[in-house]
Amino acid sequence: MSTLEWLKRLIEFDTTSRNSNLELISCAQAWFERHHLQTRITRDPRQAKANLFATLPAQNGSVDGGVILSGHTDVVPVDGQQWDTPPFTAVLRDDKVYGRGACDMKGFLAVLLALVPEFVRLKLSHPVHFAFSYDEEVGCLGASVMITDLQHAGIKPAACIVGEPTSMRPVVAHKGVQVFRCRIRGRAAHSSLTPQGCNAIEYAAKLICHIRSLADEFNREGPFDRHFDVPFTTVSTNMIQGGHARNIIPEQCEFFFEFRHLPGIQPRSVIDRITAYVQEAIQPQMQKEYGDAGIEIDAVAAVPGFEAGDDAVVSWLARAAGLENEIRKVAYATEAGLFQQAHIPVLVCGPGSIEQAHRANEFVTLDQLALCEDFLRKVVKTF
Repeated sequence: MSTLEWLKRLIEFDTTSRNSNLELISCAQAWFERHHLQTRITRDPRQAKANLFATLPAQNGSVDGGVILSGHTDVVPVDGQQWDTPPFTAVLRDDKVYGRGACDMKGFLAVLLALVPEFVRLKLSHPVHFAFSYDEEVGCLGASVMITDLQHAGIKPAACIVGEPTSMRPVVAHKGVQVFRCRIRGRAAHSSLTPQGCNAIEYAAKLICHIRSLADEFNREGPFDRHFDVPFTTVSTNMIQGGHARNIIPEQCEFFFEFRHLPGIQPRSVIDRITAYVQEAIQPQMQKEYGDAGIEIDAVAAVPGFEAGDDAVVSWLARAAGLENEIRKVAYATEAGLFQQAHIPVLVCGPGSIEQAHRANEFVTLDQLALCEDFLRKVVKTF
C-alpha cells in the first residue's frame, strides 16, 4: 500500500483521545507481522488503548541500537468545528489530503507503514524501530508507558525521530508543559446576604489575576531564548466554571491553567510561586469569612521540555534532513522530552505544518509526504 492509501485508511479510524485506538493498532500490528517484524504491545490501565512497538532487526538479527521512528495515534476532537469535508474521511483536493489527523500526525504514520516493505528488503547494519503511542494529545500518557517497557526489556535504541508536523524542518528544542486544576471551596448564601457567604468565583478571579501577572512578568523580564517562536515562558488560564444561580453566592469554582516553560526553567519554581500566593494572600482572607474555605491545586498533566545537545547522532540526523545549520525551537510540546529523559538522542521532524493541526479542514500536502519518505529512506539506508 502507498502512503496515500495508508493515510486514507488511518484517517477512517476515529482515534479521538476519548476513544479507543485498538482498531488502528491491530491494523498496524498485522501489517508489521505480515512482514515478519517483532512487535510489543503495552496498554493503558483500562485496557482500552495500546502502544505498538515494532522492530525490524539488523541483518545479523540484532535488535540493539538503531533508530526509533515515533508517532502518536490519537487525534483531537472535531466538536464544534465547521468542516467542509467529513473529518474522518480522507479527501484529496489540489494535492492536499484533508481529514482529522492528516497533519497531526497520521501523515507520518502512513509514511512509516508504506515504507515497511522497502525497508525489509534492505541489508540493515542496525535495526529500525517503529513506535505508535496512545494519548499524546492529553499529556503524552502512552509514550511513558512504552518507554518504561523498553527499559525493562533492555531495548536500547541509539536515536529517535519524533514525526510531529514541522514542515520537514528539524526541531531541536521545545518547551515543557504543565497543566493544573484549581478548585476553590467557599460558602453559599443568598446574594442579598453576601457577608454570610464566601464567594468562590471572586477568590478564583484574584488568583487568576495573579497568574496573569506572572505571565506579564515572563513576557517583560524573561528569561528569553530568541530561537523560540514564543521566546519566553507563558502562563494562561484556559477553562473556568462555577456558580449555580444568579442570586446565590457561589460555593465552588474550578479552573484550569497551564504554563509552557523554556527547557532551562524548573517547573517547580513557577508553581511554587502560585501556591505561595494562595497560602499567604488568598486563603487566609477566605478563612476569615468561612473557616473551612480552601483552595486545592492538583497537577493534571506534565510534559517535559526537550533540547537536543551536541550529540553526534542528532547532528547526523539533522544533516540527513539537509538543514543541519538551522536552529529551530518551538512552543508546542511532543513526546521528544520523554525519549530524551530515557537517554535516547532525539530529533523532531515530520510532514505538515503545525499551523494546520487541531483546526477544521486539517490537511497535509502530498509534497510534504514525499519529502518525509525521502528523509526516512536516507536515515534508514545510512544509519
